[in-house]
Amino acid sequence: MEHKLKNNIQNSIYVLIRWCIAILLIGTVLGLLSAFFLIALDLVTNTREGHQIFIWLLPLGGLLIGYLYHLLEKGVEGGNERLLQEMILTKRHIHWKMAPLVFFGTLITHLFGGSAGRESTAVQMGGTLADQITKPLKLITIQDRKTVLRMGVAAGFSGVFGTPFAAFIFAFEWARDKKFVPSSLIPILAASFLANYICHSTGVAHAVYPSVALDSYSAISFWWIFVAGIFFGLAALLFNVAKSKLSALLPKIIRFMPLRVGFGGVLLLLFFIFSGTTKYFGLGVPIIQSAFVDSAAYYDWFIKLLLTVLTVSVGFKGGEATPLFFIGATLGSALVGFLPLDIVLLAACGFLAVFAGATNTPIACTIMGAEIFGWSGLPYYLIACVLAYVISGNTSAYSAQQTFLRKISLLQRKTVNK
Repeated sequence: MEHKLKNNIQNSIYVLIRWCIAILLIGTVLGLLSAFFLIALDLVTNTREGHQIFIWLLPLGGLLIGYLYHLLEKGVEGGNERLLQEMILTKRHIHWKMAPLVFFGTLITHLFGGSAGRESTAVQMGGTLADQITKPLKLITIQDRKTVLRMGVAAGFSGVFGTPFAAFIFAFEWARDKKFVPSSLIPILAASFLANYICHSTGVAHAVYPSVALDSYSAISFWWIFVAGIFFGLAALLFNVAKSKLSALLPKIIRFMPLRVGFGGVLLLLFFIFSGTTKYFGLGVPIIQSAFVDSAAYYDWFIKLLLTVLTVSVGFKGGEATPLFFIGATLGSALVGFLPLDIVLLAACGFLAVFAGATNTPIACTIMGAEIFGWSGLPYYLIACVLAYVISGNTSAYSAQQTFLRKISLLQRKTVNK
């Protein structure tokens, strides 16, 4: 009996040590990688803005990304979609080359001016690199892998956006698992906070936005946020439907990926030639920041939506998060002319709610609002995010997540029928 007890204690200690090593490895590596990624993004963005010739080479950038993935993507097809499927169903390990592919693909996209974000890169790098340690640390059960993948996603998201609480919740809400294990909370939360700490310790700064400072609340202000939330939800719905339709249509028209991405570059270049502006290219962080100060043009959000849908649908890399922040913030800012609310509050709610509706992550986005804009606006963030989530319906910016949402819907219907 004593021998058995001793073995159980030893096994528990070994398990604890393995998880501690996993937290240290994932948090540290992804914190440093996030810092390097943010520095590299600033470098390519400044290079493009200082040398407009890169905009003219957008088709070439598309061809380059297309060939890069055409030659090397075997085994990692799907990007975010593949990662989502693994987090939900967990069938086979993710190849390590997904991380460098999406890293360099994103930098090329932003160097030439594609309208894309960075969250896709963050979560793909996080999930991919985290998955590589499961075998060496003998974390090989299905539940172990699900936990490790979520640790990677949370750490990558936290490092890039500087929101560890929201990243922790996002790791669960983005890829919902019916077989939730409470013991997985601690390592995921620890990895998220460690990555954020490591990234900050390098001196890399995240984008700064005005704080929402509220002394009191009123029923009428909640009503107007409810009205604004409807607009944010419709914007998220439009984004999801447009991306879904175009992503399905383009491969049928242009099957060869390099040509498809190059063709997207041509269309983006034509927009630049006819509009004469680069306002809607790249991340667009300065435009987001200005939306909190001055009312945005009523069409800013719509143009950014169209260009982002085109960019990510043809195959440019980077993701949708920051463009969705742009869409929401400028839409909220433009609504100042119609709704009697503070511009900072409206822009902040739009920033959060459109992303929440497009990715089906209302709780994570509400907490993100508290971390970025301050806790006093939390009730307003919650109303806007939940309403946008409801209005966006059974749609998603990610087809794998949308499929899973449909499964839940079907299960609910069967239950009702019974």
